[in-house]
Amino acid sequence: MTRSSRILLTLAALSLLLVFVFPLWSITLEAPQYPEGLGMRIRVNTITGEGPHDLKNINNLNHYIGMKSIEPDAIRELAIMPWIVGLLVVSGLAAAALGRRWMLFAWLALLVGLALAGMVDFWLWEYDYGHDLNPQAAIKIPGMSYQPPLIGSKTMLNFKAHSWPGLGGWAAIGAGALAALASFLEVRRVRGARSGGGGSRSAALRALALSVALAASAFATACAPSGPVPVRIGEDDCSHCLMTVADARYATELITRTGKVHTFDSVECLAAFFLEQEADEVASLWVTDFHAPSRMVRAEDAFFLRSKDLKSPMGMDLTAFGDGIEPEAVLNAFMGEVLDWSGVLDVIRREGPPGHGMGGMRHGGHGTELR
Repeated sequence: MTRSSRILLTLAALSLLLVFVFPLWSITLEAPQYPEGLGMRIRVNTITGEGPHDLKNINNLNHYIGMKSIEPDAIRELAIMPWIVGLLVVSGLAAAALGRRWMLFAWLALLVGLALAGMVDFWLWEYDYGHDLNPQAAIKIPGMSYQPPLIGSKTMLNFKAHSWPGLGGWAAIGAGALAALASFLEVRRVRGARSGGGGSRSAALRALALSVALAASAFATACAPSGPVPVRIGEDDCSHCLMTVADARYATELITRTGKVHTFDSVECLAAFFLEQEADEVASLWVTDFHAPSRMVRAEDAFFLRSKDLKSPMGMDLTAFGDGIEPEAVLNAFMGEVLDWSGVLDVIRREGPPGHGMGGMRHGGHGTELR
């Protein structure tokens, strides 16, 4: 690395120390009853209120609508984030001291990958707090959720929530910009080298390509949600049969490793679509628990009843149940056959996908195939 690139990398690593001083993120709530607003500051190792009593007031409001209390000590990410930032600072300074170009590219890729993973984890944290509501809450509005925006503003009831990076967050963004500038200068220098330096140029370009690949891999992994994404009943279309998902009790979904979410109107459509995919492209499969329609469970953890007493949307009579009820209890209520996920897949392999042989459906024998 050149002297200027090493200075830029040193500044990038040192700027991350500001994360220990200033908040990473800021969420502010505005409402008529709180004219001065309520603020919450997310720091590298804790969460505090903007004012002395803001966090307590936010938790009190959350209690009335069924949201969990925000307890910083219970959030495991806050215990490990200081170590992650510390590692980035030390490794960045070491890379600058050693002056190895590949270490600059690798450090930038690590910073970008961890930042993306952190943003996805933050979104999932917000999703859990906004959707996992206490059914005994004093205020219940059917279909209402209270997830604040990841970034930007959003109106919820009579509150307006604003979510933006804090000074510590902007410092981390600045660190990435400095490292990216140093990488750009190194690549430009290599490209402008004389033909006699072709070997070092190729090595530098290979290192840059590796760093980009690492960042892309981290992005793909980070983007794949670790939990189910809400299916919008009456709005989302089934990715297999193309019909609108109309019955919340049978909604299912498949999430790919790149984070793409496919929704389905039935267990049979999910199974048929899954069998058409490469296994290593699928991150997770989710089905609605018929016994508790407000939650989804992993397909591998559910059991399924095939019964003519329960008509599924696509006519193959497959219904999913979670761990809140025993198969014996279901069989006492409905006649049928209990299957696991492998058994469901065997049914689809044996009998064909839903809509098979029906003209005009996606798998219709004489209709146009719709994709």
